Order: sequence, then structure tokens, then C-alpha cells
Amino acid sequence: MELRKIGVLTSGGDAPGMNAAIRSIVRYGLSQGFEMVGVERGYHGLLRGEFVELTAASVSDLIQRGGTILQTARSKAFATPEGIESAAKIAKDYGLDALIVIGGDGSFRGAQKLCEQGIPTIGIPGTIDNDISCTEYTIGYDTALNTAMEAVDKIRDTATSHQRCSLIEVMGRNAGYIAIEVALATGAEMVLVPEKDKNCPRVQLVNRIVEDIKAAQSVGKKHHIVIIAEGVGGSQELAEMIEECTEVETRATVLGHIQRGGSPTIKDRVVAAQMGMRAIDLLAQGKSNRVVIIKNGKISDVDIDEGLAMKKTICEKDYNLIGYLSRSINNVGQN
Repeated sequence: MELRKIGVLTSGGDAPGMNAAIRSIVRYGLSQGFEMVGVERGYHGLLRGEFVELTAASVSDLIQRGGTILQTARSKAFATPEGIESAAKIAKDYGLDALIVIGGDGSFRGAQKLCEQGIPTIGIPGTIDNDISCTEYTIGYDTALNTAMEAVDKIRDTATSHQRCSLIEVMGRNAGYIAIEVALATGAEMVLVPEKDKNCPRVQLVNRIVEDIKAAQSVGKKHHIVIIAEGVGGSQELAEMIEECTEVETRATVLGHIQRGGSPTIKDRVVAAQMGMRAIDLLAQGKSNRVVIIKNGKISDVDIDEGLAMKKTICEKDYNLIGYLSRSINNVGQN
């Protein structure tokens, strides 16, 4: 089938760099002779026929902006067989020959179903959580890490001044990638991640933190930083329990959605541009039902079915390194 008109949508949670990916897809697609169409508000908008023509001018002044100009929304209707059939029909009636979907695993499952309905699809991983199993990196991750790191550095200043224990909850859904890298980057004394701690009783978590605080106090350390992944949660409850056990002033801070916004870092801008180009090239080569990925540090792609079946877990070495570094006698009193 000859491709003439290619659509692009963003689905799921927004991530810094999505706009840079849209810009790359549109401008490179136009250079290859395709008509480019934006689908507003993700699969919800696809079901409603919310299409907009995208030109080189319409994606100007975009590369530095966070969020997504196409917007994103959840759609319960799309998740049904009837919704999939309806969305595919609407796309075909509008003349879309293919669709590029920027999002996470859930978004790729939607793309997979559309492909089964005769709409060639390509997925681009965009989520700050970096929890898509088939790729080493997802657009938005680096920006979220830097945002969280800067916040923790600032919290450390006041934690040191008041000799506090600070529990800082970062995003990541059910994955601990953000938590581990932020903990390493900020010199945190401990990290709690769902892969290790989600089902651990609260009392046990508190006991571990309390033991760590007392060990640090015994060698003169006067502040304590614990990074908690969103999938573990309960940071306020843990803070209250720790303060009761130690009489050390303990504060919980939930960083929340500040990690999803902001101007993307150079890494997210560059990766977004490269992934956008790869998506267009795949469609031009007649390939579909693929996800653009990073493998061994390079742009690659994998079948969506195969990608969704893959498993991914945290780096044990990095997780353990946090403990080694926080307990090093050479680092007593330092971050």
C-alpha cells in the first residue's frame, strides 16, 4: 500500500520531549513527501475524529517546550473491541494510511490492535518512568531525573540546616528507575523501590530506616535523605512513624507532577529527534507494528508483540551501590 497521509498522536502521561518528537516526525515526514496529520487528545480524540493538519510552520518554536501540543487523554471506550473497530474506521474514512503513537506500553497495545484492524502503526516510547521493557531509554526520563535531582539538592540544604530526616517521593508508577538514579545522583542514604519494597510491611521499612539513621548518628552525621518510589508510596505515614521512633524531625515531600513538566534536556531532545526519524523511515520501508527503541545505546526497533512480551527490572548493582556509598566511612557527614 502506498502511504500518503501519516497521523501522529500522544497517549498516556505526558513527558518532556514529546513535542520534540512531534516536530521531528512532522518535518522529516514532510521532507519525505508525506502529508502529516495530528490526532488531538490521543485515542480519545481518534474516536472523535479530532484531526489537524500539521505543517513545518505548525511545529515551529516547539523543541524546547514540555508537555504535548497534541494533548493526551484516557479513553475507556477505545479499550473495547467496538472502540478499536470504530477508531480504525474513523482513521480510514479520514484517509490516514498509517499512525505513529508516542506513549507507553498501554499506548502500544492500542497501536497493536489498530494494526490488526489494517492501520499500519509505529510506536515511540515516551514516558518519564523508563518502564517500557523493550527499550533502554524512554523520552522524558532524563528531564524527570534532572528535575528530581535539583529538588532533592534543595531539600538537602534545609534538611542539613535543621538536622532532619527527609523522605522524598519521586514518580515512576510501579518502577524504581527514577528513584535509584536520583538516589545515586544526590547521595541519598537509602532508596525504597517497588521491585524490592512494595509488599514489605510498613513496620519493617521503618525499622530499616531507623537503624540507618542511628548508625549514621553514631558517626556524627546530622541529616538523612531517603528516596521513595511512587510505587512504594506512603511517605507521609513513614515520616510520622520514623519521627516517633527516633525523635528526629522527619519530613515527607512528594515531588509529584513537577517531574513530568519543564523544558526537555538535550538528551531528550536529541533522542526524540532520532526516534521520530526512525519511525518515518520504518513506514517508508513498508514496515509496521514496530516500536522504536534504544538498544546498546543506539536507535533500533522491535516488533510490538515481541516488545510487549519482554521483561525489565532494576539494575541490582546500582541499587546496592547506594548502600555502599552511604555507609562508606570516607563519606561520613558528606553526601
